[in-house]
Amino acid sequence: MNVLNASAEQDFRKAAQADLLSMGLALLRDVAQSISDLRSALDALEVLGTENTAKRVERLRRQLDAFEPSVTMVGQIKSGKTSLVNAIVGQSDLLPADVNPWTSVVTSLHLHPETPGFKNSASFRFFDEDEWDRLVSGGGRIGELASRAGADDELEKIKLEVAKMREKSQARLGQKFEMLLGQQRDYGYFDKDLIERYVCLGEEPDADDPDISDEQGRFADITKSADLNMERAALPIGLCLRDTPGVNDTFMMREQITIRSIRESRICVVVLSAHQALSSTDLALIRLISHVKSRDIVIFVNRIDELSDPQTQIPQIAQSIADTLAMHKGPEDAQVIFGSALWAGYALDGRLADLPPASADVLREWSETADLGDILNEEDRRDPIKMAWGLSGVPALQRALSQRIVDGIAETTLQRVGSSAFNLINAIAATQQMGGADKAVGVGEKLQGPAAQARLSEISATRKTDLDASFTAILEEFSGRMDRVQASFLERATASLIVHLEQFGDATPWTYDPAGLRMLLGSSHKVLARKSKAAFEAAVQQTSEDLGDLYTAAFGLSAEQVGMVVPRAPQVPAPVTLGRTIALDLNGSWWKRWWLHRRGYKAYASSFYELIKAETNPFVEELRDDLAQSVKDTALEAFDVFIEEQHSVFATFDRMAQADPEELKAIAARNAPPDRKALLDKTLKTLNEYAS
Repeated sequence: MNVLNASAEQDFRKAAQADLLSMGLALLRDVAQSISDLRSALDALEVLGTENTAKRVERLRRQLDAFEPSVTMVGQIKSGKTSLVNAIVGQSDLLPADVNPWTSVVTSLHLHPETPGFKNSASFRFFDEDEWDRLVSGGGRIGELASRAGADDELEKIKLEVAKMREKSQARLGQKFEMLLGQQRDYGYFDKDLIERYVCLGEEPDADDPDISDEQGRFADITKSADLNMERAALPIGLCLRDTPGVNDTFMMREQITIRSIRESRICVVVLSAHQALSSTDLALIRLISHVKSRDIVIFVNRIDELSDPQTQIPQIAQSIADTLAMHKGPEDAQVIFGSALWAGYALDGRLADLPPASADVLREWSETADLGDILNEEDRRDPIKMAWGLSGVPALQRALSQRIVDGIAETTLQRVGSSAFNLINAIAATQQMGGADKAVGVGEKLQGPAAQARLSEISATRKTDLDASFTAILEEFSGRMDRVQASFLERATASLIVHLEQFGDATPWTYDPAGLRMLLGSSHKVLARKSKAAFEAAVQQTSEDLGDLYTAAFGLSAEQVGMVVPRAPQVPAPVTLGRTIALDLNGSWWKRWWLHRRGYKAYASSFYELIKAETNPFVEELRDDLAQSVKDTALEAFDVFIEEQHSVFATFDRMAQADPEELKAIAARNAPPDRKALLDKTLKTLNEYAS
């Protein structure tokens, strides 16, 4: 009986948690319905089409299967970022929330809707030898800066810290240490102990303290990333949350990893502490997010449970954040949400009675004036658990993220799949008109099979070559613009240094704000994005016109009958690499000590020029060689998909054009049944909703 009661209580608690976790996800449920509708339309398209159509349909299905919006969480150290991630996931103690910042790992939580037979899994990837050697031999990014500046004392301190870390890692791992670098470990499960083994800095084993395990943090020093696959109650679609190590990485070893996570996710949640909010000391954090579009940024102010007077302090914090972002050219009009991961955790566990007294007092006080909008209805507001969950800010954050997913990657993916499928279904519909026409009429005026096929190949090759040439020219112009911006900045900065030396001598350290460089490089990126979009749109429009002429000449079909939809230009990634830290961003003792190693104005100027050139080269190289090239590659890939799709459409038309009278009769008979016509009409209507 007790076992049954325990099981019933567990089921009740699970249902209650699912009820909480469903709040704020209405928009994602709409997305799930749209995906389901598209899947049904693809199934119908496969039934209506040929074997060639089926191959294209399978590719579109894979695109829907791969749909996984991702959100990167960044923030201040001790802001409660990981606790917030645990609350969103629905497991308050899943990820360790007390890890040492520099040893923490970028952890990607791949959340799946509840599915029968689903099993949790985990993968952990280690740094490779090159990444590790860079840290050990040079002290990471900080070591590089100190070395360039000639701050030998600082460099030796850094190398000493790294040497200690290496010794500790080798002591933990023994002979396995070198073998593990660059490897990956996969598990068909995960639990708290397994996660802590890879992502949490463990304490040294102590024979007198059995609670300290030699397994905790065993691989944390060399772990680069962790991927966890798990079910999440009430989630309508797949979602990826990336928990990053923050921006206080001692050796900047993971700064670039965090930047890459932001670039890949598009949506970014910045987690701040209510006690710290956002200040000039968070410039590294502001730099990381300043080149992401405001609509893709959500700021979550955590730990409001620790405020003494939330009614007064929260508006003040909001204004302070807005002022700081404006002062340092951060994202404008970013949405700010206030909440408490602590309240969320206690609400999920159904333990509000165990809240610390001070936190419970703040919860009651804030509940009297907080504006929950339509997060909770009147009935929910009378439920203490739901009220605490609403005040935690998690439902509001879920709704904000859902809106950005709907307006961003969901809309893009549904339109891309829908338009491709619409082109295929239109081709099937157009063949019915071909089948009903008299083949003898105007045959001599039509472009015959081999000639039509040759013309299709010519259009494909010519337009692809033209697009490639357009992007080559755009990238060359972009590269030249970047070089000019960098050279101009270095000249202005060096001139400013000379003026400073002439006025104050070398007794006073000189500083120079690199914000201007970032702004000009950001402007260059905007030009790249605008021209890339225009080049792609011009190419697909011209190609569609050429293909329309071909379909008319070869098959007697008008543009209206074919109903071709051209793809949208791929989105250009944000230039988040501009958030990378460089020497001019730092005011540490080693940067000031740089002055002590120079003698004479010319030595200052030339050394400075080379130092900052070396520091800014990664900006230019990554934007030019990585980001810009990826823009070109993505555009050409999207164009190839469009062309392949039209080859399939052509094949459908050509088969009808080459069919003999008996085959035409058979095709007409197959298409004649009312249920098939109804399926065609329904599928056309469904796909038309997503094609525009």
